[in-house]
Amino acid sequence: MRRIAVMLCLLPAAVAIAAGGTAWVKLPGGSFRSALKYEDARTVKLAPFELQKRPVTNGEFLAFVQSHPQWRRDKVASVLAEKRYLSHWAGPDKLGDALPGQPVVQVSWFAASAYCEAQGGRLPTWSEWEYAAAADETRRDARSDPAWRERILAWYSKPSSAALPRAGLQAPNAWGVQDMHGLVWEWTDDFSSLLVSGDNRMQGDADKFKFCGAGALSMDDRENYAVLMRVAMLSSLEAQGTTANLGFRCARDVQ
Repeated sequence: MRRIAVMLCLLPAAVAIAAGGTAWVKLPGGSFRSALKYEDARTVKLAPFELQKRPVTNGEFLAFVQSHPQWRRDKVASVLAEKRYLSHWAGPDKLGDALPGQPVVQVSWFAASAYCEAQGGRLPTWSEWEYAAAADETRRDARSDPAWRERILAWYSKPSSAALPRAGLQAPNAWGVQDMHGLVWEWTDDFSSLLVSGDNRMQGDADKFKFCGAGALSMDDRENYAVLMRVAMLSSLEAQGTTANLGFRCARDVQ
């Protein structure tokens, strides 16, 4: 009887891993004070949206490339993914030592965007991601808490050479979303517009708008250093680029 009880206790976690990629959390949106300054404004307005509860895993992305073979690493066009794309897998459609429950990494923006489109979604915007990531386990906006900021910075300070944990192990934040911090960096749809300069003489430069869109051009919340690090990392990438600690999750509009 005890053995049966233990098996029943373990069952929900297994189901969550298998179905987590299709689990979506609804966020209400509204006015949100960004750490970034958008053309002399820091308050952005977000429509309600849904976000996947946790990052996309190797197992889920494997199912995607099996059904969309043009995204296999041996078939994908070089303009859509660099040579390191899915290089941690044993083969084009075999995981090997890459565990199914780990977040998928070494995936380009183009591939991540295609995956989300196949799920009826899209990559989240930076503002949507920042809004969801501002919460801790009990508060929808914990950014003013120095202890919470230090906890996030502690993750950024750790070497990224260790094997990634399984996705979905962290406690959900106040929105019900997991792994926003402490697991992998994540692509956003508008990553290429996140150009940040600390030099006010550079603000309003027409060339920046010409090449980088109407992106974030300054950051006033200097205490939120973790956000600055993430923005700097994303803005340094190209859409076909990949890294060993960069994954993604999908968003979608509320119908």
